[in-house]
Order: sequence, then structure tokens, then C-alpha cells
Amino acid sequence: MKLFNNTKIAFSLKSDSELERAFFLFKLIQSQPMVKIGTAVTNFALKAHLPVEGLIRSTVFDHFCGGITEEDCILNIENMHNNGVYSVLDYSVEGKETEEQFDIVKAKTLKNIEFAKKKDAIPFVVFKPTGVGRFSLYQKITEKKPLSNEEKTEWVAVMNRYYEICDKALKYDVPILIDAEESWMQDAADVLVENLMEKYNVDKAIVFNTLQMYRHDRLEYLKSLHQKALKGNYHIGLKIVRGAYMEKERQRARENKYPSPICKDKIATDINFNAAIKFMMEHNKMALFAGSHNEESSYLLLGLAKKHKISPSDQRLWFGQLYGMSDHISFNLAKEGYNTAKYVPFGPVRDVMPYLIRRAEENTSVAGQTNRELNLIKEERVRRKLE
Repeated sequence: MKLFNNTKIAFSLKSDSELERAFFLFKLIQSQPMVKIGTAVTNFALKAHLPVEGLIRSTVFDHFCGGITEEDCILNIENMHNNGVYSVLDYSVEGKETEEQFDIVKAKTLKNIEFAKKKDAIPFVVFKPTGVGRFSLYQKITEKKPLSNEEKTEWVAVMNRYYEICDKALKYDVPILIDAEESWMQDAADVLVENLMEKYNVDKAIVFNTLQMYRHDRLEYLKSLHQKALKGNYHIGLKIVRGAYMEKERQRARENKYPSPICKDKIATDINFNAAIKFMMEHNKMALFAGSHNEESSYLLLGLAKKHKISPSDQRLWFGQLYGMSDHISFNLAKEGYNTAKYVPFGPVRDVMPYLIRRAEENTSVAGQTNRELNLIKEERVRRKLE
């Protein structure tokens, strides 16, 4: 039997009712029209302040999120850890606009570092670039447009938030994952994170950037980063993912009449992703957090780890999946002793909705993935009835 086919291990933490809820949600997500209608209705209801938060909380929110606060997440985190799966707390608030809001996210991230230090179950902390700085400011820098004096001061404040977070991460020895966002703002974040790696990754990877491999330029970027790290004599930390903004990226490229940064199809993205993890496994002074729900890529990485004699517990290699998805990968990898972590999003229901909508759209666009989830849930239902 293939490693990821064991549904008893995969769904060991799900009660019968939670399994039924998962089946219902993935059935809904399977339908593109339903996702579009559901997204529109939900956005309208929240904007109109209709009393829908309870409904969202008891369905999609509770399946894909750990809770509203860190404390809400503790029971889920501990239950997963008892089954060998770690957690990455993700305060999933993004796209804010004010300095006050950015400082709240910074404070929350600093608090999460303290929280992670006390809990073996939490090996990383994460934040998003737009959690601590204005999207349009990153975009202006990426487009190499001149900044006003006010914007220069604002960018210094953004950089200071990054440095404050990474100072604490180094002091507490808690690695920090910095997410990737849309391509038209990403260069500004990349340059900043490269500087952070050079400063903080002297002895090992503390600062991790994220590469979205559905972008066809990311493999070359990885190779150029490797050359910079060799010259600067520092470690590279990277979370490698396929990506989460595909529809938006293609639409903007069409509207603005520039070549799409996205690979032409899923096969090209898969090749790109696999080439990136292969490159990282073949070079020293690299730490890889492989964020993937793809079974073939996971099997490839297992093979590469064995080939390069990297033990399952080596801290330079982590497998990661999102909470509420691909439990068959996470729990079966953990059972084999591999470092495996779930991204556990949390935050106010209203603020986490952009994240939840992306998850639904992502599942809809990757049809095979949703079918796989549904088939595994069906198998587990049958297995439980026969027990």
C-alpha cells in the first residue's frame, strides 16, 4: 500500500461529524459556480454586517482555521502534535492600510515568537509582507518608481518591523517564514528578505523567504540567490510552494497587456516545483520547507532525502500542508518520523475571509486535488462502517 493511502492514520483526529463536514465542504468546493456564488454572497453579507459570522465559523472557518486567537488553536495544535504533526501559527490578516494596523500585526508576530518558544509543537512563526506594510508601497518600489519623502519614511518603518521581528526570531531561535504575495509587489519584499538572510542566517537558516513556483522565473531566481549566498557566506531558508494567486496574476497580465508571469500549465508548474526542491537538496547550506499538497512531489522529496542521506528529523527539511487539507500526506509523513507541519491560520472571521476565499478558489482550480480529498473521505467512511 502506498504511504499516503492510509486513511485510518490520515483522519485519526476527525470525529464522524467532522469527517461529514469535510465531505460536505469539499463537495461544495468541487463546483466552480458554487464557489463564485458563495464568495459573492459571503462578501456581501459581511459588508452589510448581516449576522453570518456564526454560520461561517461553524462550517468553512472551523475546517480551515485553528480559531480566532492563539489560545483557540491550542487544543488542535496539541492534538496534532500528539500524532507527530507540528503547527505553524499563521495570523492570516493581510492587505491592511494603516501604520496602526501594521504595528498590531508586528506585535502579534512578536507574541507568536514567544508563544512558539514555549511550545515544542510550534517550530516556525510566519507573517505576510502586506501584514506589516502597504501593498501599493511594495508595488511602487518593485516598479522602481521614485518615493516621496513621506513614502521613504514609511518604508523605513516597514523595514524596521521586519528587523524587529527577525531580531526576536534569532534571539529566541524560532525560524520565521515570510510569505510571498502578488508578483507586482514581490521584488521589493525579496530584496528586503535577502538582506535579512545575509544578516540573520550566518549559522543556520532563521529567515525563510517563499518562492511561488507557478512563476516561471522563480527557478532562475533561486539559482541567483544561491550565488549571492555563496559570496555572502550565509544560509538560505526557503519555503517552496506552487502558489495561491494564479487567477489574479493571469487576469492582471491580460488587462495590462504584459506576458503572464505564470507557467503555461500545471505540468510546467509541477516541473518547476520539482526542479526547485531538487536544486535545494543538492546544495549545502540550504533549509527547505516544502509546502505541497502534491503526492508525487512529496514522494520525490522523500526519495531525494534518502539519496542525500538527510534523516527524517533533520531540521533543514520540513514538509508542510495547510490545516484542513491533505491530512493523508501530513499524518502519514509524521507517522514515518518526517518533520511535518500544518499551517494553522487564525484571526477574526471577517479578517480571515480573503484567506478562506483563496483556499476555496485554489481547490476549485486544482480539480484533481478536491477529487482526491473526497475519495479518501469516502474510503474512510466505508472503513469506519466496517470496523
